[in-house]
Amino acid sequence: MNDPHNDLLGHLQARGFVHQSTDLDGLRAHLAQGPRTVYLGFDATADSLHVGHLQGLMLMRWLQKAGHRPILLIGGATTRIGDPSFRDESRPILKPAQIQANIDGITRTFGRYLHLGEGAGRVVDNAEWLDGIGYLAFLDQVGRYFSINRLLTFDAVRQRLDREHSLSFLEFGYTLLQAHDFTELARQYDCTVQLGGADQWANIINGVELARRRDQRQLFGLTMPLLTSSDGKKMGKSVNGAVWLDERRLPSFDFWQFWRNCDDRDVSRFLALFTELSLTRIAELCAEGGAALNQAKTLLADHVTALAHGAEAARQAREAASGVFGAGEAGGLTTLTLARASVHAASLAEVLVQAGLQTSRGAARRLAEGGGLRLDGEVVKSVDAPLPADRQRWRVSLGKKRHYQLVLE
Repeated sequence: MNDPHNDLLGHLQARGFVHQSTDLDGLRAHLAQGPRTVYLGFDATADSLHVGHLQGLMLMRWLQKAGHRPILLIGGATTRIGDPSFRDESRPILKPAQIQANIDGITRTFGRYLHLGEGAGRVVDNAEWLDGIGYLAFLDQVGRYFSINRLLTFDAVRQRLDREHSLSFLEFGYTLLQAHDFTELARQYDCTVQLGGADQWANIINGVELARRRDQRQLFGLTMPLLTSSDGKKMGKSVNGAVWLDERRLPSFDFWQFWRNCDDRDVSRFLALFTELSLTRIAELCAEGGAALNQAKTLLADHVTALAHGAEAARQAREAASGVFGAGEAGGLTTLTLARASVHAASLAEVLVQAGLQTSRGAARRLAEGGGLRLDGEVVKSVDAPLPADRQRWRVSLGKKRHYQLVLE
């Protein structure tokens, strides 16, 4: 394996982080010459990041471990516009109070992955400079350096127009705002490298070009591959919605289970991207299938959950999984609280519908008939019987991936 301190970029390539660079050899030399300041941007469209953002956070983590300084840029201003890249319609416009709440939520996640504070990484909001710039000043400082002809050639814009979907002037100007962000971070913090997903390539190029043409300064861009699982699903999504990094949005058990249940074909790749295990160790773990691969999945879930939620949360999630599938206690599961009066004498089918776990009693019956419903670890034969009256807490499993605790209040 490449030593990350001797050949950082080679190490990152081997782990699967590198897709494109504006100047790969130049960037390699640039990073090798001393500590650099690198930035990664996030628009505040929700109050938590999801696992689709995790690749960028892990890349930043490796860079910081190698001595470089991370900047996490929050788009307090650009969130009000929305990045149109590869979208068919405009994002909903958020109110300032919601944007601020989202910023507060996102910022909580950063400290799990990076050292922040004096002399370490920093979080910056682009509203600091974009809110105060006048329109004429922006046209003078940025707009004059871009041609409409060139902007229309970028895939994100061209595809939107080819499909005859509306692209507002507001969204069209987003790429210029991001270019200005890069050059402003370069001016204020000597930031010379921007990271982003593959869909950010055009935006990153524009920042590099603006610095070259206007400031006679060399900046670098690096994009990561857009991640999908082997079944073609976009990372960050599950059958139940987004896989949030913040445990306030997604319990640790469900987060742990997402990784434990990943496709066999994804295990090696995910271990390289989302853990700090050596590539040699990862190859050993994934060399065999069967039980050995299941152990690798458990290790993946443990490491990713420990980073996102803490080592104790990972331990509890693993033990909860053991409780679901074995004989232990099932603490750490998603808990659904039910009113005692509403459950009295109700059948299990009725309780599942009331809890929102099944759409109808018929659906609950079909699930049980197929062997997919368990109560406290035992396969349920009939959902028309009432819940055991001597308990106030039950563990219910629907299929292999959905596990809950039902609790009487």
